[in-house]
Amino acid sequence: MPRFKHFSTALLLLFTATTSLAAPKGDLLYEKNCGTCHGLDGSGGVGVPLSLPSFQASVDDHFLFQNIRYGRPGRVMPAFSDLSDAQVNAIVRHIRSLAPHIKPVVLDNSKVISGDIINGKKLYSENCGQCHGANGEGGHGTGVTFSRPRDLPIIAPALNNAGFLAAASDEMIRHTITYGRQGTPMQAFGRKGQNEQEINDIVAYIRTFENSKHWQPVAVDEATITMESEYGLEESVENLKRAAVGKNFKVIRIQNLEDGMFPEAEQDKRSIIVYFCNFSFVNRAINIDPRVGLFLPCRITLTEHDGVVSLTAINPRYMSRFYNNSELDEACSEMYDIYIEIMEEAIL
Repeated sequence: MPRFKHFSTALLLLFTATTSLAAPKGDLLYEKNCGTCHGLDGSGGVGVPLSLPSFQASVDDHFLFQNIRYGRPGRVMPAFSDLSDAQVNAIVRHIRSLAPHIKPVVLDNSKVISGDIINGKKLYSENCGQCHGANGEGGHGTGVTFSRPRDLPIIAPALNNAGFLAAASDEMIRHTITYGRQGTPMQAFGRKGQNEQEINDIVAYIRTFENSKHWQPVAVDEATITMESEYGLEESVENLKRAAVGKNFKVIRIQNLEDGMFPEAEQDKRSIIVYFCNFSFVNRAINIDPRVGLFLPCRITLTEHDGVVSLTAINPRYMSRFYNNSELDEACSEMYDIYIEIMEEAIL
């Protein structure tokens, strides 16, 4: 009996130690999943500053949890559906530690606010549309600093976004409209003469955005665009250069695919990369989302195999799926059309 008792005690100690070791560490999870955009200290960057006192004071843990879980589809913030509830809660606790002296608001997230939608639409147009967009589409740009062009120092969120609408309760929206966010362009409309019923009307109107069409990622199967040329390798390269210039692009470099990988004498001369760029287009795309620089400038690889020359380019529409940015989708679709036009002209 005593031996069994010691054995049970040992198992209990082992279980406790294992559970302790397995407990999610919010600081590490935050650093891995959130710090790059929101700053390791929560001071902001591409994402909003999470340590901002007025932000911490005006949102509850439910809002933070839901934002991490659902993200903001089409607005750079991804959905972290792969994290467990325990891991998300650990991140929320860490976010709270970024402003430990701030007491968050307590909200009744189950409460549904009723209001006059028609009057709410009018009030929204007069007070909210300038920052949040006429149809709740949000501010323009990426990030919270002025290192890239944007409408405001902190981007006004898209209120018609499925992730926002899933995360924000009626009470949270009303509280934000009433008290604003000090340190951001969001004003306290409760102190600007809007009465409680008028704010309720705005909340009711914002809820109608749930019926709007939400962004969906571009559905593309192929990671690359490939075409075959009827011409030889050298002539295909010259055709491609002319086609790019004809589309108002500047050819900026031509190199062997294996350049830098092997000594020049050992390089396969049958694979050539043509780099070309329209600097106005590149600037516009990078201003939408600087991560697009991973597959810019434009480049097409020409490869000769068994006497057949193929032209291959990365599919920009395929790449855009990884960035969760609806504006970037449009730019990448435009880039896709440009690739098709240039490649088709080069092989005709």
